[in-house]
Parts: sequence; C-alpha cells; structure tokens
Amino acid sequence: MVTSCTGEGDTRLVAFKGVSDLAAASPLVGRHALARVSDLGEDFLLKDAYALMGREVIDESLGSLGTIEEVMRGPANDIWVVRGSRGEVLVPVVDHMVLDASGEGAIRVDLPHGILMGDDAS
Repeated sequence: MVTSCTGEGDTRLVAFKGVSDLAAASPLVGRHALARVSDLGEDFLLKDAYALMGREVIDESLGSLGTIEEVMRGPANDIWVVRGSRGEVLVPVVDHMVLDASGEGAIRVDLPHGILMGDDAS
C-alpha cells in the first residue's frame, strides 16, 4: 500500500507501508507499481506529457488557441507549446492561468492580455 507520494514532474518519491529501510526496499528495485490516477493528486495529469498531447487549449477571451504539440519542462513550471490558427503560443502551466484541465476534452486557460502578438486588449 502506498502511504505517500511526493515530487514534481516525472520524478516521484513513493513510500510504501512496511518499507522503512534499505533492506526492505531492496527487493522492490526494478519493480513496477500500479496506482489509480485519482490517487496521484489533482495536478498529476498536468504533468503527463503523453496525456496532454493533442488536447485543444481554449482561452477565456480569445477562444481556441490550438492543440498542445510539446511540453517544455522548466525549473519553476512547465510550458505548453500550443499550435493553431494564431501560430505558436507558449502557455505557462501555472494555477492562475490553467482554469480546467480535467477529463479528456479541451483545456480552459485564462492568459494575460498582451501575451499574444496582436492581443492589445486591456
């Protein structure tokens, strides 16, 4: 049984019930663990590049920005490379900009005005 899971991005530190020292952990090296996505934390899907690829990104005021074609890993946050009719848009993956990424449908964002070329609204 998993008792805790911490970490960022692709790196997770997992603690298992009954595994409290190196001797108990050694037999687990090279093994796989399965877990329900719902048990991995609400931000887990935002870090899964494979699940994000091809998902549409819709801005609250600008509408569709295109689809996620690449996920760039940054020291503070990830950046989605979104390509569509507006060209390439770099979307910082931060709480106040990503409104809803649940499910498998479009991802809703609220980008600051002026982040896109030609977006002069204020």
